[in-house]
Amino acid sequence: MIKKIFFYILSFGIFFGCNDTNKEEADLLVINANVYTVDDEFSTAEAFVVKDGKFLAVGTSKELQEKYNSAEVVDAQGKTILPGLIDAHAHFYGLGSTMQTVNLTGTNSFEEVVARITEFQKEKNTDFIVGRGWDQNDWEVKEFPVKDTLDVLFPDTPVAITRIDGHALLANQAALDAAGITTNTPAEGGEIEKKNGELTGILIDNPMALVENAVPQTSLEDQAAALLDAQKEVFQYGLTTVNDAGLDRFTIELIDSLQQAGELDVRIYAMISNTKENLDYFLDREPLKTEKLNVRAVKFYADGALGSRGAALKQPYSDKHNHFGALLSSVADFKATAARIAGSEYQMNTHAIGDSANVVVLKTYDSLLADAGDRRWKVEHSQVIAPEDFKYFSKNIIPSVQPTHATSDMYWAQERLGPEREKGAYAYKKLLDEAGIIALGTDFPVEQVSPFLTFYAAVARKDTKNYPEGGYMSEQALTREEALRGMTIWAAYSNFEEDEKGSIEPGKFADFVILDRDIMKVSEEQIPDMKASATYLGGKKVY
Repeated sequence: MIKKIFFYILSFGIFFGCNDTNKEEADLLVINANVYTVDDEFSTAEAFVVKDGKFLAVGTSKELQEKYNSAEVVDAQGKTILPGLIDAHAHFYGLGSTMQTVNLTGTNSFEEVVARITEFQKEKNTDFIVGRGWDQNDWEVKEFPVKDTLDVLFPDTPVAITRIDGHALLANQAALDAAGITTNTPAEGGEIEKKNGELTGILIDNPMALVENAVPQTSLEDQAAALLDAQKEVFQYGLTTVNDAGLDRFTIELIDSLQQAGELDVRIYAMISNTKENLDYFLDREPLKTEKLNVRAVKFYADGALGSRGAALKQPYSDKHNHFGALLSSVADFKATAARIAGSEYQMNTHAIGDSANVVVLKTYDSLLADAGDRRWKVEHSQVIAPEDFKYFSKNIIPSVQPTHATSDMYWAQERLGPEREKGAYAYKKLLDEAGIIALGTDFPVEQVSPFLTFYAAVARKDTKNYPEGGYMSEQALTREEALRGMTIWAAYSNFEEDEKGSIEPGKFADFVILDRDIMKVSEEQIPDMKASATYLGGKKVY
């Protein structure tokens, strides 16, 4: 009898011991979570398994615990988990660079701008002062500043401060001299502002490059530090992939080298800046693709920005008669560049703000892509569209928009456009209805990095002061599901990356973010204050 009992005990132990050893091995098991997978059905789950940097299985906590042995187990304690967020249009390197210069964002007057510059120079004592972030539309006097005060305070030190949208710049006389700009300097594709025959220091669009080229080159160490600073910033908001809208070859190679060395983890979808040197180098080669870097797009600027009246409109600005804005290159040049890109494997992503710029871009895209197969060219911003031109959008001509532009610009957009033309501006729901897809981003550092502000502006159409009541042109709001898709799977699709990211499904990179609240159910007014509790990239905790 004792032998029989011993046999049963031994058999019982062997049975369960064998069961443990028969479990599959994994690197990470996340349980007790509220997971929005963002798959085709927008299904939810409570657990998932990660192995070798990719999602292995998704399901319930019980079934996955029974099937897998994991080196690490995370109990999410009911918190919400989303796929790693994707910013479909930003300036990643620009963010890092801006963090090393004078931050002028949120200034309420030109006097405050000057005060920040003065304080910065006391601390840094640089040979060439650079800053960004001022916006005259936020000041009591809503006019471009002039250089006189900067000339007095910094007679021998060049100062160049860029407007928040990156399409206007104020330079003092020392900076103008360094750039060789005089009253006789031509201003094709932009403006060198003059009053009473004298330079004011304001440059709009293309002429800005004259000053920018005079700024001393930053060191390799400073450029690497800028990228690492930007990475630290985006990870704390749950961003795991960022589309950088305009990089040169050197910066792309620096990003690649830092990623290969294991110093830079964030995934980058790189748009090549439209220069002859960049196009000659890249277009004759196949796109560069690694797990963390995808170089397969060209960024082209069709026009300037609405805030600086550089956006190209079909009819004059409502608040500046006889002024139409400007295309930044000729139509012939744009079409020739587009045709060249169409003959390559690269995607074309064109900045287009005004309705005149948009129609040129849309008709050109349409003519080149009609029989070109799956090319997924994007219209970056798609900001002001004439009623008759929405029809051009599709899954092959994708609108890539930044919802916080609507809530930043709404205070003065009607002044620029008039009430009728404004109806075709920031029309995200209409764009989605036409295209069947919409990619969402921030355009940081033009706007703040936070994707939660993107989500809030898309669904509530309000700023962080809860204005306006009912939302700005609320009929153009996206649903929460649409907004989340636009920040994950649709953004991934727009990058040809929907098979590797954008949803929590087996086989895809294990990029995900744990939130402090349920973004799909929390009250609207709480969305802007949401935070990422943790960010994972390839199953590794990076924040």
